[in-house]
Amino acid sequence: MATAKKAAKKVAAKKPAAKKAPAKKVVAKKAPAKKVAAKKPVAKKVVAKKAPAKKVVAKKAAKKAPAKKRTPNAAFMRPLTPSAALAAVIGHAPLPRTEVVSKLWIYIKKHGLQDHVNKRNINADDKLRVVFGKAQITMFELASLIGKHLS
Repeated sequence: MATAKKAAKKVAAKKPAAKKAPAKKVVAKKAPAKKVAAKKPVAKKVVAKKAPAKKVVAKKAAKKAPAKKRTPNAAFMRPLTPSAALAAVIGHAPLPRTEVVSKLWIYIKKHGLQDHVNKRNINADDKLRVVFGKAQITMFELASLIGKHLS
């Protein structure tokens, strides 16, 4: 009988344990959406835009043609005589506008007149103050200010 009891215990011990239910994942609930005050609808003009017609033929023809070298505008290359104030900085010889601007930049760099904090500004010395009419200008004003001193 002792062996029968042991056999019964072994059978009871070998029974699979009851399965546990899988743990449920905790999902954070979203906050309810805030209500937005109703806004008055704004009337918008609806303009139908028509797509431009594509010119496929023109593009192919442009690719086949060799690129032409760009010729400079004659008005920019015409030598102009500087005024006495500008001549003190760049010289008395007639020069095109492009060369006048280049010579001014050479003068500005040589004398350290470019502002150290904001490189777009030019601090005028005594000679340039007569040309510019003020103590400091931006580099974008440079070409328009020297136009008054060329004829």
